[in-house]
Amino acid sequence: MAQAGSGTIATRSLSPASEPAAPPPPPSGRARRWLVLYPRAIPLTIFLALAAITGLSVFAIESNARASERAQMREYAQSVAAALDRSGSGFASYLRAGAALFSSLEDVDPATFENFVRALKLDPEISGAEGIGWLPVLEPRELPAFLARIRQRQPDYPDIHPAPASQSARVAPVAMFAPATAISRRALGYDMYSDPARAAAMAEAELTLRPAASGRIMLEQETPGGVPTFAIYMPAFRIAPGGERRLIGFVYTPFRARTFLDAALAREGPARFGVRLYDGEASTGHLLVARASGADTSARVEQEVTIADRKLLLVVENADPAVLSPLSMVTLMFGLALASLLMLLARLLTQQAFEDQARLAFFEEQHSIRNSLVRELNHRVKNTLANVLSIIALTRRRASGLADFADSLEGRIRALSATHDLLTVTDWGTTPIRAVIEAELQHFRIALGDAILLEGPELELAPNDALSFGLAIHELATNAAKYGALSVTGGQVTIRWRKAGEHFAEVEWQERGGPPVAAERRRGFGTELIEKVVAHELRQPVVLDFAPEGVRCVLTVPVRRPADFHIRERPADRRVRKP
Repeated sequence: MAQAGSGTIATRSLSPASEPAAPPPPPSGRARRWLVLYPRAIPLTIFLALAAITGLSVFAIESNARASERAQMREYAQSVAAALDRSGSGFASYLRAGAALFSSLEDVDPATFENFVRALKLDPEISGAEGIGWLPVLEPRELPAFLARIRQRQPDYPDIHPAPASQSARVAPVAMFAPATAISRRALGYDMYSDPARAAAMAEAELTLRPAASGRIMLEQETPGGVPTFAIYMPAFRIAPGGERRLIGFVYTPFRARTFLDAALAREGPARFGVRLYDGEASTGHLLVARASGADTSARVEQEVTIADRKLLLVVENADPAVLSPLSMVTLMFGLALASLLMLLARLLTQQAFEDQARLAFFEEQHSIRNSLVRELNHRVKNTLANVLSIIALTRRRASGLADFADSLEGRIRALSATHDLLTVTDWGTTPIRAVIEAELQHFRIALGDAILLEGPELELAPNDALSFGLAIHELATNAAKYGALSVTGGQVTIRWRKAGEHFAEVEWQERGGPPVAAERRRGFGTELIEKVVAHELRQPVVLDFAPEGVRCVLTVPVRRPADFHIRERPADRRVRKP
């Protein structure tokens, strides 16, 4: 007969090396394996990749929007600069015409000046200019005669102011200005040479014989703190009889910088950009006028403007938008929604792949368990049949007749059946020692009650060991019922067990109060069964002592831990571990 542990699932499951290896991942492609290996990283990677693509798309859209906006700003700056240039060039032409006219006259009287201005049909509201004036260039010694002559025509003409600094300096007082208003009349008598900015512009015009614009100035007729302005001067010369050219005065036009810029902006139509106009470089001290956007600016375009040979700087600004453009917002929301949806889908696929993997592993394990159970069943059937054949052979040799043979055989077969029933209830897992003893002594305990005492801790037996142990208990109980302590009133059987070492339990059968045991007796079947079959199956020696006061038997039985038999778990008790 084969050893009990050689063919059992319980014994094989004790060694980690003998446990069935984890089944390989299902052949569903590399992507599916990645989903199983990285259940959290793959969805997160998909989300981050789509979020990055969305961010790059939004960046590209915003960059294109900024480039388009910058192109619009550049185009707008060029159109405003062209409008300013047209206004300046137009008035420069008027000044040229006036200089040519006044150069041909012996004296510029108010009537001639007014006719000239009326012929020009000026519209200061459209052009941005304040009007046109005439500045005769005089020596200090000529001032009394000039004042006497002009006061004959304009009795309220004021004195020259500020007074000339020296008798050698030239004087260029404002003699006439049109259109004549209460504000413009304040400028009459003002010496243009008294202001360095005006004097520099007149000197340049005299030198180049072309209209020249001044830098940033304040109009004399303005109150302190007025808006910045600039003026354009055109010299008028008279040819002396000897061919010498003599400067007789300047025709000039003052421009309020704000009005001048607003007129150009009005011709170009409304815009959302801020505009600044500087005299030369872009700094606070050179600012002529500003039409800011009202917010912090992030983009600016600079455009040079030449007005009467003077370089002005036009700056177009645009405020930084607080939010993204509508297209960027739509792209961002759609991209994030798509990334979230795909991440959720990848997460679901990952979970499904992981569950499929777990199911395949579970089915593989169940298939392995089923094959093992089939092999185990075959082995147990062979062992059981071998035990039955041994029992039949021993019973036949020891039976005194057919009835005795039948009774003895039936009792031993029932003992095997009782232990089999107990193992079936425990699903052929580990079986407590107490349960095996109670199953074999059930009929005796019902009839005899306190005659049988059980005492011991909770210890578990392997299935094959439980069968052999149960058969030994049956034989000892049968012998006690026929010849020993259970055959008379007052007899008692005590069964004690304890743990002997880490892997064994020692079970002691002790009879007391029964008939004295004969010194000479015939060896029966039970003795041979216990000493040969049971000892062989348990792989441990059996101590059987037929003392006069009662039979004592000590069995050493291998014990098992419940955890060693995890292969016996029912499928319903298993849980699929989720990622």
